[in-house]
Amino acid sequence: MDATYNLNGGFKPTIKRFADLDGPDFFPTPAWATYALIDNEKFDGDIWECACGDGAMSKVLQKTGNRVFSSDLYDRGYGEVGHDFATTDRVFDNVITNPPYNSAEKFVRSGIEHSRKKFALLLRLAFLEGANRQKTIFSRNPPSRVWVFSERITFYPRGAVQKGTGTTAYAWFVWDKLAPPKTELKWLEPGYKRRYSGT
Repeated sequence: MDATYNLNGGFKPTIKRFADLDGPDFFPTPAWATYALIDNEKFDGDIWECACGDGAMSKVLQKTGNRVFSSDLYDRGYGEVGHDFATTDRVFDNVITNPPYNSAEKFVRSGIEHSRKKFALLLRLAFLEGANRQKTIFSRNPPSRVWVFSERITFYPRGAVQKGTGTTAYAWFVWDKLAPPKTELKWLEPGYKRRYSGT
C-alpha cells in the first residue's frame, strides 16, 4: 500500500511538513489566508474557532467585530483547552477553522451539527476528490462555495524559519445553511500574501 495514503481517503502531508512535537498536526495558519476568507465572506453572529492552536486565526477573526470563541483539544497557549469538536454539544452561529489534517472529514460532519449559519474549513483543494467523500459528504451536504487560493500557502510550526513556497493547493470550503443547496466555485484574487503578511 502507498505509504502516503490513509484509510479515510486522504493523503498524509508531504515530507516538507515538519513533525509536530506538541500534539497532532499543528501548523499555524498564516494571517493572510484568514483575511482572504473574511474579505470575501460575511459572517453574522458569533464565531467559533474550534482548533485555534496558538490563536493565529482567532486574532484575525476578531477584526470582523464579531464575538470569537476559541478552543482547542490541545494546549497551545491560547483559548479554552480540552474541547473535542466531534463530541461537544455547543452550537455557534458560525464555525471557522483550519482543521487537523487527518480529521477533516470529521470536522465537516461536526460543522453541520454545531453551526447555525455558516461553517468554513481551510482544506486542501484535493479534498474535492474521492469516491468516499462524494458519497458521505458532497452528495448529502455539498459546500455552498469553494474559494480557491491563487497563491500557495506554506505552513510552518511556530517559531520555524519561513522560507520557500508551498506545493499544495488550498481552498476555503464554506457551508452556508441559508443558501440554496448548490456549490459555487470561486477564485481568490492574488495579492493577499503580500497585502497581509506581517499583520
